[in-house]
Amino acid sequence: MKKHLRTYLITLGSLLFVSWLIPTMRFTEGAKTVLAASLVLMITNVLAKPILNLLLLPINLLTLGLFRWLINIFVFYITLLVVPQLEVGAFTFSGYDYRGFIIPEISLSFFWTLFLICFIISAVSGFFYWTFKK
Repeated sequence: MKKHLRTYLITLGSLLFVSWLIPTMRFTEGAKTVLAASLVLMITNVLAKPILNLLLLPINLLTLGLFRWLINIFVFYITLLVVPQLEVGAFTFSGYDYRGFIIPEISLSFFWTLFLICFIISAVSGFFYWTFKK
């Protein structure tokens, strides 16, 4: 029970951080949507992700583990389908300029926005798991 609560809270924190970082990820009904989305994402990560990893193991081995990102995107897409109040749109980074250091404007489609969201969720969750390990 303690392990599941920790996993749920880490998923909740990761989703909140991503929604703060990427403004095109919105929770239309507020806190209720955040709680439901983190619960669904936790359940799909615990139940569906290992099954998909096992079924798609040959493809994952051929791509040297890069196919795992598509599995993460698919699991997050399942969460989007189950929780319709969670909305993700195309993301446009307006660029950054500081003392000659320039990052140009970047526009990401829906798929690449999902990829970015899954990457950030994985990084933040990994950091939280590393921080709060037994």
